[in-house]
Amino acid sequence: MTITQNEAVNDVAKLERTKVLNNGEKVSLTFSDAEFERRLSGLRRIMAEKDLDAVILTSYHSIKYYSDFLFTYFGRSYGMVVTKDDTVTITANIDAGMPWRRSYGENLVYTDWRRDNYIHAIQEVLRTRGINPRRIGVEDDSLPLDNRNKIQAAFSGATLVDVAQAAMRQRMIKSAEEIAVIKHGARIGDLGGEAIRNAITAGITEYEVALIGTEAMVHEIARTFPDSEIRDTWVWFQSGINTDGAHNWATTRKIQEHDILSLNCFPMTSGYYTALERTLFYGEPDARSLELWNINVEVHKRGLELIKPGAVCKDIAAELNEIYVSHGLLANRTFGYGHSFGVLSHYYGREAGLELREDIDTVLEPGMVVSMEPMITVLDGQPGAGGYREHDILVVGEDGAENITKFPFGPEYNIIGA
Repeated sequence: MTITQNEAVNDVAKLERTKVLNNGEKVSLTFSDAEFERRLSGLRRIMAEKDLDAVILTSYHSIKYYSDFLFTYFGRSYGMVVTKDDTVTITANIDAGMPWRRSYGENLVYTDWRRDNYIHAIQEVLRTRGINPRRIGVEDDSLPLDNRNKIQAAFSGATLVDVAQAAMRQRMIKSAEEIAVIKHGARIGDLGGEAIRNAITAGITEYEVALIGTEAMVHEIARTFPDSEIRDTWVWFQSGINTDGAHNWATTRKIQEHDILSLNCFPMTSGYYTALERTLFYGEPDARSLELWNINVEVHKRGLELIKPGAVCKDIAAELNEIYVSHGLLANRTFGYGHSFGVLSHYYGREAGLELREDIDTVLEPGMVVSMEPMITVLDGQPGAGGYREHDILVVGEDGAENITKFPFGPEYNIIGA
């Protein structure tokens, strides 16, 4: 029997727009149920303060933080609806039952059979709970305007209220469970650094070194967190002129004698970012390079001393600027002196309120986790050309800060093959 085009269209129209696809069993999540309830209680306090009937989360970082599910975008929208009583992740049918297995709370799947089934799924969650929202929380810092307009049209009588900044402030204070994961990440970053250090030799390419470091970290993540997804860990390993930027990807450039090198390890544990960054040289550096390296190490050491409870982000930046000024290098600085850690990656997330920059007046508190990572760049053709940076992670406590990065820094340790 031949199926006509009209019959095919009618058959598709009959297909369900959403489905519950609880396939298999829930897996062990990164954190305890009590930890997720703690986070959701914090979000519900934000809801109460802003008089919200529901929140529609749309960012990688918030959905991950409140549910443990980290989505793969691939041109489809994802969400998480939080009410005063429950939570539901909104995921695409292409992922089948995986989002339910890897998330805290309920899950509703939307299909591709009709346009805007994603919006329909959000409506369904609230409708089936008898919620006709007057005020809805959204994340204005990561919600595409097109989807924001569709959400507004779907709930035409509701006011959309930004919760992104308040949620960010909640994420800035880490729990004991989060700090435990971050400490493992720092340890694993150190292992990646050792693997890279041992691989450095003349003629090896940047990308080959990066692969060696990544593999070492991935194996250790799998050993330490056997129930986790294995994803997103990476290395930026740069040499020569490629060290000029902090976020330059590995290339096919081969290491040469007397190269400045930059080692950057990023182990990712269930969406939680950690980092190790070090300047190295392959062979003895020239006098100006050594001078610049030592100046940056001086800034790094002083920065480590400044991180403590009660310190103000902008004050830390101002004091470290003075060291560069005294050496005539302030103009060579490339970015802020550090940032917060947590649910973070190069393609999602950032707790912008906790960065060590001149325009941030946040006061450091116990439970915050921040980096110290000064960097200067000297352009090609100038004495000592290259990018110099170090990076340690510190956990702020009641009386000081614990440096959880153990890989050594500076010329005493990181001149290779000399």
